[in-house]
Amino acid sequence: MNDRVFVDTNVLVYFRDASEPEKQPLAERWLKELWQNRTGRTSVQVLNEFYVTVTQKLKPGMPREAAREDVRALHAWDPVNLSYPLIERAWGVQERHGLSWWDSLVVAAAQVSRSSTLLTEDLQDGQVFGGVEVVNPFLHDVS
Repeated sequence: MNDRVFVDTNVLVYFRDASEPEKQPLAERWLKELWQNRTGRTSVQVLNEFYVTVTQKLKPGMPREAAREDVRALHAWDPVNLSYPLIERAWGVQERHGLSWWDSLVVAAAQVSRSSTLLTEDLQDGQVFGGVEVVNPFLHDVS
């Protein structure tokens, strides 16, 4: 796997969520592969969602400093920043595909990052958005 893979919030959260014994090891395998191949990508939006979810919504939550270390490490993936051109692109995605606003931002960020794959369980597996294919990491093993 050498193409860029954009990782959505849910994959990062499951990596840290011990209450999901079936999904956690799958998320871990995917992330390990992306780190080894240096092909992981994400966005500032995803990093924000991850931080809030793991520190405030998980029971028990991660300590803030541990979550901050994860976010700092993921900075190496050159996260896509929220910008006006990204918002414009996301509006186009939303109108064309009827996605929620937050999913439209994720798809637009995956496109901007020049990723060929969007790793998420929140969209339909196999769906393609402007050259970015959705892969549900809990239906497919790392290849």
